[in-house]
Amino acid sequence: MDLLIAQINTDLRSSDALRQSSALLQALQQCAAGRDVSALARTAATEILSAPSSAVCKRLALDLLRALPLPPDLLDPLLLTSLRSDLSFPDPDVAASSIASFPSLPSHLLPSLLSSAQADIAAALSSPAESLRLAAVTSLSSLLPRDDLALMCSTNPSLMAHATTWWGRLAELALDSADAVSAGAFEALARLFQELEGRRMSRLAGDKLVDGEGALAVRAQWAADAIDFIWSRRNMLIARTMVMPVESFRVTVYPLVHAAKMVASGVVNTLRRIAKPGDTTIADSVESSAEKLVGVSDIVSHLLPFLSSLDPPLVFEVGINMLALADVPGGKPEWASAAIIAILTLWDRQEFSSMRETIVRAVATNLHLLDLGMQVSLFKRLLQMVRNLRAESDRMHALACICRTALCVDLFAKESVRRGQKPVPGTDVISLFEDVRVKEDLNSVTSKNLFREELVASLVESCFQLSLPLPELKNSGTESRVIGALAYGTGYGALNWTEPALDVVEVCRPCVLWDCNGRTYAIDCYLKLLVRLCHIYDTRGGVKTIKAGASQDQILNETRLRNLQLQLIRDLREVHTPRISSRLIWAISEHFDLEGLDPLLADDPEDPLNIIISNMHKILFNTDSSATTSNRIQDVQAVLICAQRLGARNARAGQLLSKELEEFRASTSADSVTKHQSRYVLQVIKYVTNHPDNRWVGVGDATGDYPFSHHKLTVQFSEASAAQDRKLEGLVHKAIRELWRPNPSQLTLLQTKGIGALHKELPKACTLTGSCDPCYIEAYHLADPTDGRITLHLKILNLTELELNRVDIRVGLSGALYYMDGFSRTVRHLRNLVSQSKVA
Repeated sequence: MDLLIAQINTDLRSSDALRQSSALLQALQQCAAGRDVSALARTAATEILSAPSSAVCKRLALDLLRALPLPPDLLDPLLLTSLRSDLSFPDPDVAASSIASFPSLPSHLLPSLLSSAQADIAAALSSPAESLRLAAVTSLSSLLPRDDLALMCSTNPSLMAHATTWWGRLAELALDSADAVSAGAFEALARLFQELEGRRMSRLAGDKLVDGEGALAVRAQWAADAIDFIWSRRNMLIARTMVMPVESFRVTVYPLVHAAKMVASGVVNTLRRIAKPGDTTIADSVESSAEKLVGVSDIVSHLLPFLSSLDPPLVFEVGINMLALADVPGGKPEWASAAIIAILTLWDRQEFSSMRETIVRAVATNLHLLDLGMQVSLFKRLLQMVRNLRAESDRMHALACICRTALCVDLFAKESVRRGQKPVPGTDVISLFEDVRVKEDLNSVTSKNLFREELVASLVESCFQLSLPLPELKNSGTESRVIGALAYGTGYGALNWTEPALDVVEVCRPCVLWDCNGRTYAIDCYLKLLVRLCHIYDTRGGVKTIKAGASQDQILNETRLRNLQLQLIRDLREVHTPRISSRLIWAISEHFDLEGLDPLLADDPEDPLNIIISNMHKILFNTDSSATTSNRIQDVQAVLICAQRLGARNARAGQLLSKELEEFRASTSADSVTKHQSRYVLQVIKYVTNHPDNRWVGVGDATGDYPFSHHKLTVQFSEASAAQDRKLEGLVHKAIRELWRPNPSQLTLLQTKGIGALHKELPKACTLTGSCDPCYIEAYHLADPTDGRITLHLKILNLTELELNRVDIRVGLSGALYYMDGFSRTVRHLRNLVSQSKVA
């Protein structure tokens, strides 16, 4: 290899153009093969670029330097002068190669080079040679959107003026007669918009830099100017794109659609204010709503025929952008319907099979843009498509979108019926489970497919999100369309969410019978929602009457919950594991109306109270399963708590449970701890029986909380099911949070809170001092974000003065922190020390 490089160096130093070109070609071949030929960079720069050479040799040398990492000592004024002089080389291909080298230069060299070469760059953009115009457009489209250049423009007015002129020229070149140049200009505008909107395009030199206020204003001004140009020349641009080759048409779609969306939604006015924050002369655009709607409709009519193209990427690009236009003020559901139908036709296309996740994500995310009839018709098909996705995160996101839309559609349909409109069939949540395969999975006890657990967990977590106060959204967009139109616009009330939630707990009832190989997350979610609904409707007090002031809807819902509780009590005999059985017993007995039971059926084995107590007996005397698989200790504790609260609420329950607990204390199934706890429960029941007015000693009001969790300490229980539960919980919570409470984008923060929203405050350390016991424990926690582990560091210090920094407990990916006994004692001790220091 050394001999080859020496030979190439010798040929480059010769004055023979043929030998030089052959040597450069050989160097390019070695570079393309992955071999290190960086030793040739200096020779190529000094012997070819800085000396008189042929056009072919200069082009090859520039190509070689672009392919090699340039050493710092090579970037001297001589090389920059050579690049600068080659811009005016008679051969346009050499000038094109020279200007194409600009993006590979370091940031600190760009301001002087661009300022000195601004006349040549302007000449290149207006050159009659197509290759030179294309090279200038390609180079500037890679260079101008970069973070480092935006930062330099914010502090260099001269460079800012030149860059603004170049952006204006790039926008004009979208109308260039050459197809390649026009496509390159469209692509440059798309990069500018994507860099400002998503902050994910730049992968060049400056993509690690942090935007300042000036750089953001610079980008906003460029984007606003480009949007104004595209909107004012939209008819000419549409006509230009119609005569472009099909393979180049795809890059023209996004700039047209983005500009129309910014104008129709009014965001372009915000960009103008960001560009010039102190200028009070900036007024909103004067276009009327009708003119904006006509402009958007023109672009939709332009794109619509391409939905039937034979090129799958083009169909997808056009469909996605039409969905964006359907979401602006004045958008029509017909536009979304046509786009989604076209995107769904790609599902069975063999050449597009690797993009199925993208298809489902696009359709599910924009499902709310359709009318009710089409939403309902897509539910069943979408569930089957989601079921077949490989990536779990894609499944979770699609399920979150489907569940949210199904709940909002259910709310909308019920409110429409209340207002006297004709009900739309299939709009209730139960319609999600009408598919044969989904229904079979739901009613099957054992299933190897995790999809049913993901569906139930997503549906329940979506119900909880619907119960929370929804954010007030001032700007148009996806969130305001689905939540604003389907929730606030339909008289959304504090308890309206409970009606679709009732449908959910009714249709998902078979999940308590599942055998999930130790996984409990989906069932815990279901029982948590059931407990919340029972607490809201106060099922412990029985079904209310009209005389008591209850409405017809309230009576109907309480009756449905009462019937569901009775059905779950009958299902207790078929529950697969003691873990689920004990939790189901707690969820039912805590909120069941014991006073409404028929006293004549007290000896009937089918009496609900007798069924509950017989199943409690099974759990107390169950010795077959080991503690590592079912954690019998926790199950027995749950049953004993249920016994105390049941026995304190009802006299007959107290008598029956007293017999069970006496028998349990005398058996070998009870250890010393449970025997002591059983004796305590018996004393409470006996006291409440003798003092009926003091029932509060044994039982309090129902709180609606579900005290159980699917989490296990991995140190104690190294079970695969626990890890799968934590993983599923993390995926579901992430998808739900991103959909219902997304982190606002940079542009959204600027629209709502101004430029100050981008300035983050540094964390502050709070130190507490005070006198206490000279021996204390100092502790801090470290959280590993990759696997959610939390490490506790303890240090015993012997000092006379307490200096305790704020204990920072960070919660890992699992979303919860559980202390071992020694850990919790330590934390309690620390809290006592902190409280003492505050008092001091």
